[in-house]
Amino acid sequence: MDASDLSVGIGLSSEEHGPRAIVDQARAALDHGFDQMAVTDHYHPWVDEQGHSPFVWSVLGALSQLDGVALGTAVTCPTMRIHPAVIAQAAATTSLLTGGRFWLGVGTGENLNEHILGDRWPPATERLAMLGEAVEVLRLLWQGGERSFDGDHYVVEDARLYDLPDEPPKIMMSAFGPAAARVAAEVADGLVTTGPDAETISVYRDNGGTGDVTTLAKICWDEDEARARATYHRLWPTSGVPGQLSQDLRTPALFEQAIQTVRLEDSVGDTPVG
Repeated sequence: MDASDLSVGIGLSSEEHGPRAIVDQARAALDHGFDQMAVTDHYHPWVDEQGHSPFVWSVLGALSQLDGVALGTAVTCPTMRIHPAVIAQAAATTSLLTGGRFWLGVGTGENLNEHILGDRWPPATERLAMLGEAVEVLRLLWQGGERSFDGDHYVVEDARLYDLPDEPPKIMMSAFGPAAARVAAEVADGLVTTGPDAETISVYRDNGGTGDVTTLAKICWDEDEARARATYHRLWPTSGVPGQLSQDLRTPALFEQAIQTVRLEDSVGDTPVG
């Protein structure tokens, strides 16, 4: 990859900021030359210190009115909290509002956000199967016309999206590890990672994934490096929560317990700070 293959955008954190602040940040970023933006889609923040969780589709409606901005979700779980048929409508409408500059990031979700309706939290293999089927539903409804679907996880009866973009949104899939990367190569138009994960990207490519890769990388700026580290640790101690816990813990209160043993050096790691 050479420099011409690389573009740099910004991430808008719906965990750290309310809806008006996010729109203000996006406007400022556009004024400084950033024309690609991704918004997180959460029902809860990770910890109460972050303190926000606006509804992403309302925020995207406001952001879509900034001229020339390419937008995406990083990422939406289209399997439990909101049925994929509804996500198909939301994404199609957002694509129209942006003039086709919207991409839909999807993933298997976290229990933190998806437990709220009282549904059982499936194991990772089942969530991957649900996501693959959800993508089928999205693509089916984006074809137009009246559509029905009877799958293992989802049923759609006589549904038609009347407002569709000329081209359907690209579906970018988040992947943690080889199993998800293989599914992304099979069903998605591109890959989303939360860091420069060479192994996951390699599995995606080796299994036929040819789409773009979007990597989300946090940074923390301050004139003083020690203050930057402290700020990062205060807002994102969950970066040091190991393994499957990040997917399985149910509430910010449980994450508050989990981070009690996370040291500053564990949460900050090699994050650019200062």
